Amino acid sequence: MRKADLVNQISEKTGIPKVDVLMTLEEMFREIKHSLSKGENIYIRGFGSFITKKRAAKIGRNIKKNVAVHIPEHFIPAFKPAKEFVAEVKKTSIAE
Repeated sequence: MRKADLVNQISEKTGIPKVDVLMTLEEMFREIKHSLSKGENIYIRGFGSFITKKRAAKIGRNIKKNVAVHIPEHFIPAFKPAKEFVAEVKKTSIAE
């Protein structure tokens, strides 16, 4: 499912115009990105958590030049689903 499909489904189920649904989703994504970039985690009960994970500094290799490269400590975004979310997905027997 793509974002356009999600907008269409929400619009059909709620009766809210597609433009309004799209604006709401875009603002939600923007707010999640902004909060995570400030180091704030987002917890949505029954759905999951958007968190940042710390990656330690390490030495990598550039195999083309055969030299060691220092990779500094950094943070990456991650999603941790809630137990209810996982249980709901496990119940489905649809395989692609």
